[in-house]
Amino acid sequence: MTTRAATDLFSEWANKNKDEGMERGHAASVTAMLNLALAKVGRPFSAIDVGCGNGWVCRALQATDGCTHAVGVDGSQAMIEKARSLGDGEFHLALLPEWQPSERFDLLHSMEFLYYLHDPATMLKALHDGWLSDGGVLVAGVDHYLENDDSHGWPSALNVHMTLLSQAQWEQAMNMAGFVDVEMHRVAATDDFVGTLVMMGRKLAI
Repeated sequence: MTTRAATDLFSEWANKNKDEGMERGHAASVTAMLNLALAKVGRPFSAIDVGCGNGWVCRALQATDGCTHAVGVDGSQAMIEKARSLGDGEFHLALLPEWQPSERFDLLHSMEFLYYLHDPATMLKALHDGWLSDGGVLVAGVDHYLENDDSHGWPSALNVHMTLLSQAQWEQAMNMAGFVDVEMHRVAATDDFVGTLVMMGRKLAI
């Protein structure tokens, strides 16, 4: 069976209003991620959410003290249409990794996006080189990773490609992409969940 595009899956979810459940389900992880990252970002700052879905993280960032503007990008047309309908903001419909923003950002956030790519390490390099300002911070979370056994069946269950990497492999990818001060965290863990794997790093200020 040919796997379907992840963007088709997310458009299906948006049309069924499953994006609202995704927002609730990821809220604890994203709150922890942003707390980690915002402590390292100067003020004022610009931000972009890669794989923004219905734009809820962009709206949260826009409401954060010192945020000049927050931009969202997603490959799902239905998700972007929903993001634009829920409030003001700059949202781009674009397939990644081909698309690149016209400006660079001080903070780059991504939740549950990278592993849908066939080569997430190359995407991390592109984000470092072409998306972040000097001294900018990337924070990205993934729930599908080697140490989370419960996630291993997701690709077949959803008929979507997912790249399975270990925490060590994600950390290596961050380092190889050029990030410095790389940190790896597990956040929002419960008795039934090993936690979202969070990678964070900074682009060296020149």
